[in-house]
Amino acid sequence: MFDYTVQSDRTVDDVVVRLGEALKEESFGVLWDFDLSETLEKKGQGIDGKYRILEVCNPKAAKEVLSKQLEGGYFLPCKIAVFEKDDHTQIGMPRPTELIRLIDDESLQAVALDVESRLQRAIDQSK
Repeated sequence: MFDYTVQSDRTVDDVVVRLGEALKEESFGVLWDFDLSETLEKKGQGIDGKYRILEVCNPKAAKEVLSKQLEGGYFLPCKIAVFEKDDHTQIGMPRPTELIRLIDDESLQAVALDVESRLQRAIDQSK
């Protein structure tokens, strides 16, 4: 599967707060918290429900990827989306292991798997 997505009964805002805390425990920082629904509303293109995108990074993992393959930066920082759908909150991300396969360098799979595992734990803790 391309993505890892879970459902929560918490609000988008509550999930984002909990996610930030869980990411810190996994040695990730939130670089950017983009409120997509608010931005689209300001542009006259509102959507139903809240939609936020967090860009997150683990500096050590990022350096390891970029040291081996600069094109790995195309996937950095990692993105986690938190949005309303069908009266629930969805929390999801593209799987780093799937993205890194687009670069023909098997040595990056271990890094991607580690990042994916830690991000999954943070997502699961935030729901």
